[in-house]
Amino acid sequence: MNLEKDWQTLPAFSGGCQCGAVRYDVAPGPSFASICHCRMCQRATGSPFAALLKVAADRVTWHGTPGVFASSNIAERGFCRACGTPLFYRQAAREWIELTSGSIPPTVPFRPVQQWGIEGRHDWLAGLDIPGAPTVERDVISHQSKDA
Repeated sequence: MNLEKDWQTLPAFSGGCQCGAVRYDVAPGPSFASICHCRMCQRATGSPFAALLKVAADRVTWHGTPGVFASSNIAERGFCRACGTPLFYRQAAREWIELTSGSIPPTVPFRPVQQWGIEGRHDWLAGLDIPGAPTVERDVISHQSKDA
């Protein structure tokens, strides 16, 4: 499998958790967007899949210290200790880190080009074609960081 053609070069961007306690800056460079349906990713994100953006770990500068959980013998997952936002997936002793798409601003182009762990994919995702609608917020006071 040759996925080199699917890497894209992104400009610098910043991201972080919901409460703003952990932020990060990513220097410009190559990235690879994918989704993973494995049970560990489902449980780690509380979602039917994890949407991840792979970048070189040395391109990421952290502001605040994420908590880290060793989810298996080969990988760990980062999160905000204050609000619980999942922030990254990282294989041990690798030069890459995979940032969660929810921690990345919506202005950053994110187009998954690969699916992993398809043995765990929920059947209801196949051919998902249902109407969409914007979020309707009434009398909601957000506790999210303004930077989130």
